[in-house]
Amino acid sequence: MVAIAYTVAFDGVEARLVEVQCSVSAGLPGFGIVGLPDKSVSEARERVKAAFGALSIAMPSRRVTVNLSPADLPKEGSHFDLPIALAVLAALEVVPAEALERVVSLGELALDGRLSPVTGALPAAMAAAEDGRALIVPRACGPEAAWVAAVPVLAPRTLREAVDHLTDRAPLPRAQPGELAETARAADLSEVIGQERARRAIEIAAAGRHHLLMVGPPGASKSMLATRLPGILPPLTPQEALETSVIHSVAGQLAEGGISRSAPFCQPHHTASMAAMVGGGRGARPGQASIAHNGVLFLDELPEFERRVIDALREPIETGEIHVSRANAHIRYPARFLLVAAANPCRCGEIADAGQTCSKAPRCGADYLGRISGPMMDRFDLRSRCRRFRLPTWACPRPAKARPRSPSG
Repeated sequence: MVAIAYTVAFDGVEARLVEVQCSVSAGLPGFGIVGLPDKSVSEARERVKAAFGALSIAMPSRRVTVNLSPADLPKEGSHFDLPIALAVLAALEVVPAEALERVVSLGELALDGRLSPVTGALPAAMAAAEDGRALIVPRACGPEAAWVAAVPVLAPRTLREAVDHLTDRAPLPRAQPGELAETARAADLSEVIGQERARRAIEIAAAGRHHLLMVGPPGASKSMLATRLPGILPPLTPQEALETSVIHSVAGQLAEGGISRSAPFCQPHHTASMAAMVGGGRGARPGQASIAHNGVLFLDELPEFERRVIDALREPIETGEIHVSRANAHIRYPARFLLVAAANPCRCGEIADAGQTCSKAPRCGADYLGRISGPMMDRFDLRSRCRRFRLPTWACPRPAKARPRSPSG
């Protein structure tokens, strides 16, 4: 008998429907998974066997073959555990095969049969809604997936609860969407003293979505100004909040199933690699440029970044999206962000500060800022010079005068 369950495989922020076909046939006992599974999918055999033991279900003394179709699509992630287990149970006639025709499932199995949370529940719910099916996810992922109101979302805690629902022994209620994260009061420009020109540049950048470069010595409040930019940005529209949350869901950064309407703010360290910035690596995950979609990407100490990492941002600045091309993956991520960067005028940082002198000026500044390529520098619509803020003389406490001591002591 061949039983079929449904799940999804992630292609960037898009979820593609996958058939999990299970066949139990005569032959030497064994459990095989085919269809381009990665290591985590292949290890599902042991997790499924242990979970069946917790349900007091023995694996048959026959050949069990699981095929993940389409077979030419790479399968990655532990969320294939639950659909594989359900397909095997349907092949063993423990779960009605027709019940699996109407649902898409994903979840990681613990050895005792519990369902552990996985990433990508929100795009999986969107794929299930487009295909007209219900969705079964672990309890911790239910509030996230339930934001897609067009699909019934069921969130069991264990494999036993999922089986009881599919066999109509104990139907599960629909999961409720998570709380809309309240827009917390972010730090804004009211906390900045002085820096009128830089404050004006920040306001123009926020109003017109202009990319901004701030140059000034250390202590000139460049980072403080940049971190206060999100505080003057308007809340995200519902469509923008959903787009941003889908990326955060795939990246595993959607906390407690809540969706926020605050603009994201990302500040990668200057040692960030190419994959960390624009995406890639194992599974071609989204990078900081995509996680900052509809928000602010702040690059502090811009000349300290690798030049090729900075230049990799030139295309997404123009097009609003990133194409990650690998030997086995060609993925598109949205990346429409406001770029804010800060840099010292030279390596020592004192070349442009009043009262300070750089021994290697002006070559020191030209060499240091020359690490930023001309085409990248052209992407900055606004450039602002920042200076250290010094308190006026009337605000500085005067040292107390020493009182003369009398001859007697």
